[in-house]
Amino acid sequence: MLDLIIKNGRIIDGTGNPWYLGEIGVKDGVITHVGRADLESRNIIDAKQQVISPGFIDGHTHSDLLILEQPLSEIKMQQGVTTEVVGNCGLAPAPWSHQHKHLLESYVEPVIGSASFAWPWKTVEQYMEVLAGSKPSENVATYVAHGALRIAVMGFANRPATSDEMTQMKRLLEEGMKAGAIGLSIGLLYAPGSYTSKEELAGLCRVLQKYNGLLATHIRGEGNNLIPSIQEVIWIAEKSGISLHICHLKAAGKINWGKIQIALDLIESARARGMDVTCDAYPYSAGSTSLTTVLPPWVLEGGITCTLERLKDPALRSQVKQQLMEEQVEWDNLVVSTGWNSIFISSMNFVTNRGLEGKHILEISEIRGVAPIDCALDLLLEEEGKISIVYFHMSEEDVSQVVTWDKSIIISDSLGCVTGKPHPRTYGSFPRLFAKYVRQEKRLSLEQAVRKITSFPAQRFKLGKRGLLVPGYQADLIVFDPDTITDQATFEEPTQIPTGISHVWVNGINTLSHQTHTTARPGCFIHAHL
Repeated sequence: MLDLIIKNGRIIDGTGNPWYLGEIGVKDGVITHVGRADLESRNIIDAKQQVISPGFIDGHTHSDLLILEQPLSEIKMQQGVTTEVVGNCGLAPAPWSHQHKHLLESYVEPVIGSASFAWPWKTVEQYMEVLAGSKPSENVATYVAHGALRIAVMGFANRPATSDEMTQMKRLLEEGMKAGAIGLSIGLLYAPGSYTSKEELAGLCRVLQKYNGLLATHIRGEGNNLIPSIQEVIWIAEKSGISLHICHLKAAGKINWGKIQIALDLIESARARGMDVTCDAYPYSAGSTSLTTVLPPWVLEGGITCTLERLKDPALRSQVKQQLMEEQVEWDNLVVSTGWNSIFISSMNFVTNRGLEGKHILEISEIRGVAPIDCALDLLLEEEGKISIVYFHMSEEDVSQVVTWDKSIIISDSLGCVTGKPHPRTYGSFPRLFAKYVRQEKRLSLEQAVRKITSFPAQRFKLGKRGLLVPGYQADLIVFDPDTITDQATFEEPTQIPTGISHVWVNGINTLSHQTHTTARPGCFIHAHL
């Protein structure tokens, strides 16, 4: 007897092949029958001609701590997401050293949030064990994060690593890979990643070659420096003989719109000479990060405490202001490329300023009667540097080009901070893919869209037998209505849940029934199948 039969559905198996009518049978958390399941079952669900597909995989998130705080993961369950990949952009809560733990905590908080408990781990492996022990509703996999590695060994030192420091970082990376991480993530836009040379990174990445690990990168610049930044990470991957995944590929700033084709051509050229290179993107023309990201890299040296001290110093503050008003060669100036009226406050650290959430910096500066640059720097001091932002800096056509490219995976890039006015991608990325790019604009077929969030990421991130409706694969499944699946989250009201997804199963256990969470927590930690 089977545990579950889903009948009368349009099966989209994740391969990209056309849908067909059939049934799915499940026993002991594994798919046993596809097409027909002429057996008895304890539970029979009538899909009523809706789509049955593999569960969606969110291959780039910052939910490292949020999953521990909210193990039901209802935000993702409502979108049909059954697996998340964390540890992205060089940001993760492990590994850490006692000497520099406070630096790591302040470094990651604006992106992955903070925990209401003391971190009961120190290594990547211990973090995996804690997460698995929390019994989340969804499955989770992780990278080893380069920012965490470098902070553990070097703090925020703005210099090359010594031979001994390289040995220590390689040891920590190898420990993480042995524990089941899928690869190394780097965030070259963020200090201390921005302090790291391509030669140093290539040396570190040789550890990945030994374990067939993936290098996932937030490149050094996504605006004026987009093209050299892509060339840099391709060089690193080629030099160390590893696979490369470029995260949230975009061309930031109006002056750079259209460069996305050059970026895609660079990836195609690398693939033509035998390199394994792919990318991902979220289906929105606005991004989200920490407000500290707008600062010149030298200001961030030493960690957030040192940053705030510099902003208090009149001479250094004047230097920061001058640099923010000019184009820069060595780093992307988001202020010049985006404008203060396109940088919105997403979340504040303290209650006193939360009335400013949802407003852009220019608007706040007018309310306060100060220049926008002074307003932004004042806010950073008032909030101890812990401010998340949403900024509008992409072309819709560029976004569509990447989203619909056959070598791109669709992700949410959702932050761990879900208070205030979070980016609507946190609540709506996957339904939006179907509503906007399949149903409204017809840029993708239903089957192509499903492939981009199921079998493709499962294969890319080495998640084992997931992402396909195939006998013997894990029963991560969803039922959704292709005619009504829609994102409801907007920039004004970003926490609205989507419509059109009726049922979700994780490892064969029902987690969402008729759009209501069942409170089941059958998720697991996925150790990479390297």
